[in-house]
Amino acid sequence: MSTKVVGAGTIKENSFIVIDGAACKVVSAETSKSGKHGHAKARIVAIGLLDNKKREIVLPAHDNVEVPIIEKKSASVLSVTGDVANLMDDETFETFDLKIPDELKGQVVSNSKILYWTILGEKVMKQLKGGAE
Repeated sequence: MSTKVVGAGTIKENSFIVIDGAACKVVSAETSKSGKHGHAKARIVAIGLLDNKKREIVLPAHDNVEVPIIEKKSASVLSVTGDVANLMDDETFETFDLKIPDELKGQVVSNSKILYWTILGEKVMKQLKGGAE
């Protein structure tokens, strides 16, 4: 797993965070003021990148949280079988299969280019780069 550690108080909206072992995109991040004897609290609401589940955590703002390091890469589509595409990475020439997301079904065809993300060791197809060439 490729992550880095940052302070919970520094997390902003539209950034990424790891909650319960799942990579998530932050939809709201609030930091409350400290009380007379307490610490400032960070309340973070995020939606999972892979499962679209809503997750929420409340923790002291000085605590550390993990942030996933997301690698964005491109690949060529070698073949499509059902809702699975066989891809070849454009840099390493590694071949692998990825599930085609619902929003890209019908658009992913042989010889097209796609953009995929590697999140916590898992590959996810994100968008179509261009049509068949």
